[in-house]
Formats: sequence, structure tokens, C-alpha cells
Amino acid sequence: MSFQAKWRSALVISLFVLTISIAWQSVVAEDVVHAVSGIVKSVDKTSKTLVVKTSDGTEHTIKWTDQTTVKGVDASGKAVAAGSVDTYDGLKEGAKVSVKYTEKGGEKTAVAIKDASKATAKAVTQ
Repeated sequence: MSFQAKWRSALVISLFVLTISIAWQSVVAEDVVHAVSGIVKSVDKTSKTLVVKTSDGTEHTIKWTDQTTVKGVDASGKAVAAGSVDTYDGLKEGAKVSVKYTEKGGEKTAVAIKDASKATAKAVTQ
């Protein structure tokens, strides 16, 4: 093989490796976590979604999964700080919440939900 043929082969292989590494980085890139705070407008346990209305009037429909963590709430008397929203029975319309979520393809999925209304009430009474 001539020097030029070896050089071209090395160039093609290098470009291939570079392309694969860039593609791999985008595949394994960490999801960006967003946060929203507001009042729970509705909860649908069948579809595992909740609608949070922010102070500016924007409504966010957010799904939850078995991996979603919940803090500051009770599930039928049991603390679920590290539990699933699936077992959470305390999320009610009108509750103030903070939700951390990721978004893919326009669908928001909750990473963590915190009941801010209880923390606010406790802070006010102290």
C-alpha cells in the first residue's frame, strides 16, 4: 500500500472514531433537571399525571414514575420520603408543591416532588 493510501485510511478511521465519540456523548448526556413550584390543579392517578399551576398562570402537566421521590408528604400515615408517588395518597388539589422534572419530546417526567405547603405552614407557625 502506498503512503497516500495509508494516510487516507488513517484519516477515514479517525473521522469515523470522532463521529462515533460525538454521537456517544449525546446518547449518554445527562438529562437537564428543571424545577417548577405552584399549586396542584389536578391529580390523575390512573395516568400518573399531575397539573401544577404556577404563579404566572402557566399550567405544567407532569408525569410521575416508580422512581419519582416524594418529600414532606404522607401515604396513608406512612412516611414516603424515599418512596414512590404510586403509593402516595396525600397529593390533593390546592396543595403547594415544588417539582423537579426532566423533559424529553415535550413530556415532563417528575424526578422529585416536595410538598411545600406543609413546610410553609410549619415555618409560619414557629
